[in-house]
Amino acid sequence: MSGEYHVPAQTRIGHVHLKVADLNRALAFYRDLLGFEVTMMYGSQAAFISAGGYHHHIGLNTWHSKGSPPASKDGVGLYHTAILYPTRKDLALIYDRLRRAYYPFTGASDHGVSEALYLDDPDGNGVELYWDRPQELWPKKGDGTLDMFTKALDLDDLLKEVTDN
Repeated sequence: MSGEYHVPAQTRIGHVHLKVADLNRALAFYRDLLGFEVTMMYGSQAAFISAGGYHHHIGLNTWHSKGSPPASKDGVGLYHTAILYPTRKDLALIYDRLRRAYYPFTGASDHGVSEALYLDDPDGNGVELYWDRPQELWPKKGDGTLDMFTKALDLDDLLKEVTDN
């Protein structure tokens, strides 16, 4: 192909569709723990879930995976699904909810442009819960390009968003 092409700036990733071993177990995580709403069930084989009434942000199905073990961490596949929260307080609220449920985290990072919590769903799929700092606060190098990093997220400071407001 000739000519340079750039994806339009307004382009968004609309949804992710995950193969799961047990639909009810997946719903217990995504619906009951994270708080997504079921918009449609496709029999006992698939569910479509969303935030705010969108048709679906996440599809869950057992079409080719019912009863299967998790995918190998060392193989190819999805690294994680990233779920963007609108504010730091929203991220703090889900952190507090997960913490109170004793749900295990795999990490928590400050990337300069965002703050993120990392965990695995019951099928071993990586999940990132994060919020973006306002663009004008993103760290930049001298030439104006992004200067992202990975530092430990101060979870006590994040929790102040819940307790201070």
